[in-house]
Amino acid sequence: MKSYTSLDPGNMHQSIYDFPDHIETAMEIGKSISMNRPYSGIQNIVVAGMGGSAIGGDVVRTLAKNELDIPMMVSRNYTLPNWVNEHTLVICSSYSGNTEETLSAFDHARDKGAQIVGISTGGSLTERMKGLDLDVVAIPPGLQPRAALAISFVPMLYVLNAMDLIGIETIGELDHAVSLIQSNRDRYGAESDENPTYALAQRIYQTVPVIYAESDATATLAVRWKGQLSENSKMLAYHNELPEMNHNEIVGWENNADLINQISVIWLTDESDHPRTAIRQDSTREIINNLAGNHEVVSVEGSSMTERYLHTIHFGDWVSYWCAILHGTDPTPVKKIDRLKRILSEKS
Repeated sequence: MKSYTSLDPGNMHQSIYDFPDHIETAMEIGKSISMNRPYSGIQNIVVAGMGGSAIGGDVVRTLAKNELDIPMMVSRNYTLPNWVNEHTLVICSSYSGNTEETLSAFDHARDKGAQIVGISTGGSLTERMKGLDLDVVAIPPGLQPRAALAISFVPMLYVLNAMDLIGIETIGELDHAVSLIQSNRDRYGAESDENPTYALAQRIYQTVPVIYAESDATATLAVRWKGQLSENSKMLAYHNELPEMNHNEIVGWENNADLINQISVIWLTDESDHPRTAIRQDSTREIINNLAGNHEVVSVEGSSMTERYLHTIHFGDWVSYWCAILHGTDPTPVKKIDRLKRILSEKS
């Protein structure tokens, strides 16, 4: 097998390694945020975004769930929900600033009279928002959107704090998460069997990963893992959440035994999982134990949910990286996405 450095000319290795540093950079950006427009009467929040930008909204919604007193959702579409109005805060998050779905959602938010904030490196989104004297948080360019997760979600926390929609509890836990991830990243970034992310990648890279998580605590982590395995590893991966999976998908583990044997089930668990769902996870694993090719339980250290949550993201990013390297694949390019964008631009 070639060394990872020869397979990674875009240095995705460094982008993943720098995740805790990105958090620190984003915290400095967050501390400097000041809202120039008035915001009042906000009754709900919608984050409009796609891909790596959208997942930032999911991360904020999960981490700040105990601080938020109003509903928050992520909209991955050209349009916003019908209930969006002047009492809705719409956060348009697009790393490039040129994501066509997010630009369309921005126009829809304006038509509905919503209160709008942007998070972007520039592009059409920033241009349009500045033209209307709307607040837009400038974040640093130069990364793949999926590698800019911290740059996207941390400023969002500070925006919500600046509007008194959340306090400082979650923000205050970020420093500890940074320290924890920094203490593990050298081990995770090593091409060694002693590295648990590399060892896990070796066990799953020739299978189809199916990631199961708990709906309240770890479901967004499963979405992130699936996305990273797809974009970095160029592997199909799927996810679902419990307890919902127990009411339908569990029955699907019966026919097509030869295909099912090529699946690796990855169980994302956390001590904050609902106790009944934790029992469901164990019981479900027992029921399908001999059907899947293998089962992997992932649970990381951390003294708070924020630490464990961000630690699990970092762990999964490395797993996806090493799967790419084991396949002899450059993790950075997303050729099929680029091709699709060209096709869509020709048909606009």
